[in-house]
Amino acid sequence: MTIEIDRRPLWLLLLIRAGRPIFFLAVTALFLYLVAMPTPAGLSVAGQRAIAVFLVCLVFWVSGVVPLSVTGILAMVLVPLLGVLSKKDTYAIFGNEAVFFILGAFILAGAVMHSGLSGRIALNIMSKFGSSPKRLLLSIFILAGVLSFFMSEHAVAAMLFPIVLEISKALGLRPGKSNYAKLLFFALAWGCVIGGVATFLGGARVPLAIGILKETTGRSIEFMDYTIAVFPLVVIMMCAGYFLLTRFFPIDVAGVENARGVLEKRLKNLGKINFDEYAVGVLLLVTVLAWMFLGRSLGLATIALSAVVALFVLKLVSWKDIEEYVNWGVILMYGGAIILGTALERSGAAQWIVHTVIGKWFTTPASVFAALSLMSILLTEAISNAAVIAILLPVSVGIAGKLSIDPSILTYAIAVPAGLAFMFPMSTPANAIAVSSNYVSVKDMAIGGFIMCIAAWVVFNLCAYFYWPLVGIGYTR
Repeated sequence: MTIEIDRRPLWLLLLIRAGRPIFFLAVTALFLYLVAMPTPAGLSVAGQRAIAVFLVCLVFWVSGVVPLSVTGILAMVLVPLLGVLSKKDTYAIFGNEAVFFILGAFILAGAVMHSGLSGRIALNIMSKFGSSPKRLLLSIFILAGVLSFFMSEHAVAAMLFPIVLEISKALGLRPGKSNYAKLLFFALAWGCVIGGVATFLGGARVPLAIGILKETTGRSIEFMDYTIAVFPLVVIMMCAGYFLLTRFFPIDVAGVENARGVLEKRLKNLGKINFDEYAVGVLLLVTVLAWMFLGRSLGLATIALSAVVALFVLKLVSWKDIEEYVNWGVILMYGGAIILGTALERSGAAQWIVHTVIGKWFTTPASVFAALSLMSILLTEAISNAAVIAILLPVSVGIAGKLSIDPSILTYAIAVPAGLAFMFPMSTPANAIAVSSNYVSVKDMAIGGFIMCIAAWVVFNLCAYFYWPLVGIGYTR
């Protein structure tokens, strides 16, 4: 047995050991200061406390000093404890549709994996696109983006997650260690996010924004007009995303050829496709089609949970088979994030931030457009994109009237960036699903996502300034 002697100075060892308690004491002190400080003009006491809770949770989510689920639970505790929302409202919000959609998505993904269907699909994809790591990465990225043109980006992420996970396992990539595994899951999440803003079908935020616009001003934005305006942004961000992925996390596998023998052997061992695979595959296809064509009327969560019920009614899985695939930590985290976002909205904290920043500093059409788009892209990292639109769009209509700006332009400024959430797992289910794989850390997502957010904001504003006038879209009425 060898004995190692730590020769570092005693003061350094004590500082390292005391670092964690010091960190928590510092965060607690900051929190108490924010709660006890004089309330700024125009901000309610509840809003001040909501901002304090939000900042503490944000620090914990980014630093990772406690599990994501614990931070979500902390939000659930502090919001009613400080009187930001009532206990009844707080825990009712946890039953938000997005939480149950995530739950349904996890169970569906588990059923696909348990049946062996995802393995079969993944192995076939590997055999077809596995000639090089870059080709495989690009195929996942483009597939996620293009599918999100025509169906909810959340549904695309749920559908592709088990396939990407199976590919990562087949390559023997180590969770949290492999750059290539991070690339695969970033490609999944970022492809869904970017593709999700291309049309009305990528999510409910754009139809919601246009509905508010029409109700308040009588104006509207047509499907093709929106797509023509946004498509250059999507193409540029897909290129920028792939470039950033391959530079930010250098590919650390020499090739995928080493896995070919294993993949071919596993594919052969699977034999012919069996009834369970057929049944699960058909159910998944029906669910995806329902998400595409009935998602707006029935709701994504309703469809997802209906599919889950069908799985058990048809005895395609048992609960014991499926429970290992359900990441309850991510569900708790997402529920806590929704509660926190609702607290910011209902307390008036989010509105106060918008009015304080925009009202004082931005007075020209271009500066208002830039400010609103920046506020939208930042807020959507913390609260639901529907809440971002509900908060910012009514404000933008008032600003448009004062500065003679076309309100449709400011609708673009809010609705498009509200879909470009790259930084945190609580920002969108696509990010949450990627983090649930354990191959991607929140810190990785925050760093890479920050660069993507800035790039998206810059490209969006450049498109609005240089490209939109060419297709007849201008700032003024």
